[in-house]
Amino acid sequence: MRIDLINSLVATGGPVSGLAKGSSEASSSFAVVLEKQVSKTPDIRFSGHAQKRLNDRNILFSDQDMARIAQSTDDAMAKGSKESLLLMDELALVVGIPKRTVITVMDAHERENTVFTNIDSVVMVAKAVPSSPSKY
Repeated sequence: MRIDLINSLVATGGPVSGLAKGSSEASSSFAVVLEKQVSKTPDIRFSGHAQKRLNDRNILFSDQDMARIAQSTDDAMAKGSKESLLLMDELALVVGIPKRTVITVMDAHERENTVFTNIDSVVMVAKAVPSSPSKY
């Protein structure tokens, strides 16, 4: 996905069109644009263990859920966290922050009387924004 984005920026000239190829101004502008595009990608991975738990429990994440996990991971990374417990709705996710990898997932029932070790932070994931406004 990122390769396609890079190729399309290079092929179309992207935001750096009109600048001389090889100039430092073109290179720095391209680097800025590339970094912005890459940082928009919610590249959260799941370990084999986490994937098995998701499959066993029929837990599916929507695109909006993945964006919430990615944003919470970014927030934890900004605070210098390495291993975080993300509490999202009725789920608990242990996430390796530097590699952006979900290590394990537990539902509300499983996390009762559970001790989480080797974490350095807890993130309360923001609630999902309703897709359509409610009328009261």
